[in-house]
Amino acid sequence: MHLDSPDVPTDPVAQAAHDRRRLSNALKGSIAFVLLLVIVFGLQGALDWRPFAVRPWDAAGLLGLLTAPLLHGSPGHLIANASALLLLGSLALAVYPRATLRGLPLMWLGSGLGAWLLGDAGSHHLGASGVTHGLMFLVFVLGLLRRDRPSIAAGMIAFLFYGGMLLTILPQEPGVSWQSHMGGAIGGVLAAFWFRRADPMPPRKRYSWEIEEEEAARAALEQRDTFEPPAPHDVPVLWERPTPDETRGVVLRFPDRRGEGREER
Repeated sequence: MHLDSPDVPTDPVAQAAHDRRRLSNALKGSIAFVLLLVIVFGLQGALDWRPFAVRPWDAAGLLGLLTAPLLHGSPGHLIANASALLLLGSLALAVYPRATLRGLPLMWLGSGLGAWLLGDAGSHHLGASGVTHGLMFLVFVLGLLRRDRPSIAAGMIAFLFYGGMLLTILPQEPGVSWQSHMGGAIGGVLAAFWFRRADPMPPRKRYSWEIEEEEAARAALEQRDTFEPPAPHDVPVLWERPTPDETRGVVLRFPDRRGEGREER
């Protein structure tokens, strides 16, 4: 596997400030979304949340595609999803801000569609766990596709803390909506493939031999493109016919078989 080495930034101080600002914005975005989930969970007790959940194969249940990720069935359910959103959301927004924002609708709607298409009739599906699975698969697959050091590091961190999500997209525990997990994961994988170039790659370190090879190739290309036959007077003369007054040969004497001398020219 080819692993690009990042180049040293031309302005390390400005680059460090940019990285801190990017991480701060990612944390703020994740915390704001978690606070929204807490507020909605506080209002669930005073409202009937069932019309806003995903109800499989029910046309009225399609409203849950937009609202179900905001609902949670218990404080434990909310805490589990909130912790995953804080880590995975901050990681994704810090490393891939553009890809994450563009892929969030795919993960959000994919979570609801998976529950609506694969769930049992009469059941209710709610919670942001499908979105968390989408974020995990987004970060993990982008690490495999981009293969630069920040992407590899982000993918390893996501897998270290939430690698078990690779298994929870399949039915394991009763009462857990594996259908929404699978739908969100598919949305995350699609977002990784479609938006893998949305965020610029970090500048790659170029070594001396690469620069020399590029310069040699560029020089050869320029010489080939500008090549013209030299003028006749510029062609070097490798051989000239001798003038008539010059000596044309040397006489050598060799004895014949009979011992008599013979001249050969």
